[in-house]
Amino acid sequence: MYAIVDIAGKQMKIQENDQLVVPRLEGKEGSAVLFEKVLLIAENGEVKIGQPIVEGVRVEASILAHGKGKKIIVFKKKRRKDYKVKKGHRQPYTKIKIEKIVVE
Repeated sequence: MYAIVDIAGKQMKIQENDQLVVPRLEGKEGSAVLFEKVLLIAENGEVKIGQPIVEGVRVEASILAHGKGKKIIVFKKKRRKDYKVKKGHRQPYTKIKIEKIVVE
């Protein structure tokens, strides 16, 4: 069984016991998270497509860790104008584990 879920504005294909890195979510490490925006679910060869979401399906997950991604350097320069700007950015993320997909 797999599902396509909208998590923080991104669509991801998930299965039970998957570990995903998603954009930063609210909550502490070890707490449970519930996703109800299930766009598609497939089980036993049968596929249900939501319009826009599938009713009666939810995904339960737990937060494993919070962190920051690899540093990205943003460098801007305009030649002959003595203009240079160097900035760094690290995108925050949350690592989650999909506990189960509940179909009611």
